[in-house]
Amino acid sequence: MSDLLFRDVRLQDMQRLLEIYSYYVENTAISFEYETPGLEEFTERMKNITKKYPYIVVIRDEKIIGYAYGQAFNPRTAYDHCAELTIYLDNDIKKQGVGKALYLEIEKRLKDMGIINLYSCIGYPNEEDEYLTKNSAEFHEHMGFKLCGTFKNSGYKFGRWYSMVWMEKIIGKYK
Repeated sequence: MSDLLFRDVRLQDMQRLLEIYSYYVENTAISFEYETPGLEEFTERMKNITKKYPYIVVIRDEKIIGYAYGQAFNPRTAYDHCAELTIYLDNDIKKQGVGKALYLEIEKRLKDMGIINLYSCIGYPNEEDEYLTKNSAEFHEHMGFKLCGTFKNSGYKFGRWYSMVWMEKIIGKYK
């Protein structure tokens, strides 16, 4: 999409990113956090991630409309060829191809740094409701991810139980 700009995250972006993320914490079971973190904590998370992994924003019409980052799948050295992938879009941005474009950009950056296995941890409803649908898992499947694990009733939010699935995508070659 030619109207999108991708760039590395900056400190001055954090308030906007927190605005995007807070919607998911407060109104959905997409994030299993109960309370939106403060700006300082959220910024520290970003600083820790960017020590090793890409963290990018997507901009349209000079406004940040989403972000994505890779992070350690597991801190043990043997997992250095793996990364967990996270994406959040402004809640008003749906079915416009932005998520796909953002995922392709972060995937390219992770592959360029030698990542082979991508993983994503996704909240998954036992029954779809107003807080969580299967859209995220379906999006990941569309992006080439495959289901590799289900943790039944692992998250409790809004007075109900939700499962969590892990999905994976192989983006490189094993040597």
